[in-house]
Amino acid sequence: MTVDRGAEHEAGYAAYTPWVLSFYDLLVHKVSNRFAWRCPTDLMIDHYEQHLADPHLDVGVGTGFFLDKARFPVPEPRVTLLDPNRHCLDSAARRIARYQPSKVAADALAPLPELGRFGSIGLLYVLHCLPGTMASKAVIFDRLKPLLADGGTLFGATILDDDEDANAVARALMGFYNRKGIFSNREDSQQALELELRRRFERVEISREGCVALFAAS
Repeated sequence: MTVDRGAEHEAGYAAYTPWVLSFYDLLVHKVSNRFAWRCPTDLMIDHYEQHLADPHLDVGVGTGFFLDKARFPVPEPRVTLLDPNRHCLDSAARRIARYQPSKVAADALAPLPELGRFGSIGLLYVLHCLPGTMASKAVIFDRLKPLLADGGTLFGATILDDDEDANAVARALMGFYNRKGIFSNREDSQQALELELRRRFERVEISREGCVALFAAS
């Protein structure tokens, strides 16, 4: 049977309706990160702040939570939001209206329009929603790497399904999200992530907290 990866990918981002976005932060950042994935949200904010630069491109923006909470290195950062889901784009843009962000409705797995170069590119909680193996998901790195300015950093976090110590809550949620097509990370491992990053970048850093890999590459 042929698997329709396009349909799988669409399911991964189409789930984020205005209704889902209204409780997304509570569910993910207050509950799931703490009790299922065992990666405190504050740790993720620190990781985000550590690699932020100006200008910044955020890919798969969600509600704009990290953009809102993190401190930029400059008072008036230039921020571009990129997401195929307009609900997410609008939600994030409203949340960080103080930065007057640019919005780009596009899929980072496909060829991208000319966007310029960025000092940092954020890819938070995106990879585990993409279909296929880590090798096939890694095309997103190929799309985004040319957008990095000299010395720029691509950074992010992803939920992996290789944690032998995952608790019952994590296993239940992982199974549910994979069945619904919201996640597609059954074959995702830290080793596979590191391999794909090192094939493309000179400097790669990966740290692990529970089910979550925090990474940065330049």
